[in-house]
Amino acid sequence: MKNQVGLLVLIMLAVVSGSALAVGPGKTLEFKGSPMGTVLFDGTVHKNAGLTCKDCHNPDIFPKMKQGNIKITMSDLYAGKYCGRCHNGKKAFFIKENCTRCHHKPESK
Repeated sequence: MKNQVGLLVLIMLAVVSGSALAVGPGKTLEFKGSPMGTVLFDGTVHKNAGLTCKDCHNPDIFPKMKQGNIKITMSDLYAGKYCGRCHNGKKAFFIKENCTRCHHKPESK
């Protein structure tokens, strides 16, 4: 019984840590399909800015947190939805004036 409880605790810790570290240190999410280039999201940059996961991972900002579930458009961002909630020029850089901070085109060979 004691071993079963220990195993259950280890499994729970693995599940919790795996979901909490969706964009762990040194990892980046890539969102492809934009004609402006791939959008890169680095969780470390946001963490270093003093944010916690829950600052963005909440239903008010991103109602569904699985990549690919939400179609994000620039007009949504300019209207203050999703990333545009903070990237408005007041809390964080204004997305309308800094396209290449998010959009990255592949280098020409």
